[in-house]
Amino acid sequence: MTQPGADHAHLVGFGRELRARGLPVGTGRILDFCRAAGVLAPADRRSLYWSGRSTLISRPEDAEVFDSAFAAYFGRAEVDETKSTLFDWLGRTQAPAGEITVEGEEPGSLAGFAEAEEAEGGAAGRMVASAAEMLRDKSFDSLSEDERNHAALLIRHLKLSVPSRTARRQRPSVKARRFDLQRTLRSSLRTQGEPFRRAYKDRRQKVRPLVLVLDVSGSMSAYSRALMQFAFAAISAGQKVEVFCFGTRLTRVTRALRTRDPDAALQEVAATVQDWDGGTRIGESLRGLLDEYGQHVALRRAVVVLCSDGLDRGDPDVLAAQMARLGRLAWRVIWVNPLKGSPLYQPLARGMAAALPHVDVFLPGHNVASLEALGKVLVE
Repeated sequence: MTQPGADHAHLVGFGRELRARGLPVGTGRILDFCRAAGVLAPADRRSLYWSGRSTLISRPEDAEVFDSAFAAYFGRAEVDETKSTLFDWLGRTQAPAGEITVEGEEPGSLAGFAEAEEAEGGAAGRMVASAAEMLRDKSFDSLSEDERNHAALLIRHLKLSVPSRTARRQRPSVKARRFDLQRTLRSSLRTQGEPFRRAYKDRRQKVRPLVLVLDVSGSMSAYSRALMQFAFAAISAGQKVEVFCFGTRLTRVTRALRTRDPDAALQEVAATVQDWDGGTRIGESLRGLLDEYGQHVALRRAVVVLCSDGLDRGDPDVLAAQMARLGRLAWRVIWVNPLKGSPLYQPLARGMAAALPHVDVFLPGHNVASLEALGKVLVE
């Protein structure tokens, strides 16, 4: 029987070309494409196109990449020139599935090709995992639009936990070891003063308020969207979470983010915040926060996360004074600066230098991995 040789390897090469362009084309799909071409014996470009379209891809979003790859690999002139050799062989030969070969393999080596499918599937899984790992470590300011969408999904599905504290008041507990004399004596009155049932007590864990203050000024435009996704994930994790945005003034966006649809939440936030991508006045914005919410239960003894690059256009003395007020009011102040992701970064900006002495934890926030690290710091 005539072997396909280089002609059939041409079809296999197209599958590999799609894989090189990022499409999830495994060995099984390439084999299906070769079998479809052999069974249908296409006589024109359209038939070959739909043979590959129906076997090599399954997602609508992959069609555009497939079309460009098909046009580049099977050029119009090239298809016209090669169909007399490639398609004539396909028309003469109904090659059994077990005899489809590729270059470098013995005839009848489909079994070896199929045996490699499982290993290749594992390799594909590792490639996907590697791509996700690369996306986690890639800075937000260097992401493409498609990568931004994938990063938003990763951030949105972060498993965040709100901080907690040990309350002063104690409550009855079965597993605790602290003896509750008062309850034990009270219950002994039912048994003529004999303390048959001993009671125990323990301090309970209470949720500590979490306050996110996000800089949405022009200098933070590359990071604002990701930080807002983090705020959405944080609000989904607990009830005692407040979110504020600021540029030149403070805006509360907690209510807008309390929805199940993140896209609708972000649209409402964009409509609510009037100074998005504008200037930066951190000191005045913090003064507005403390003046209006300083006595609110959501801010007192809370974990406050301030996300900004510290490039403040206001008076640094005002910022320093308001950071000192915030430090006295909050239990912990965490400053997340995307610029800190660079190993060459130094906090030399006037605003950052003024605020840093009043910060408990100083973290980067330039990629998904840094936001994951922030989630761990929140519960420490």
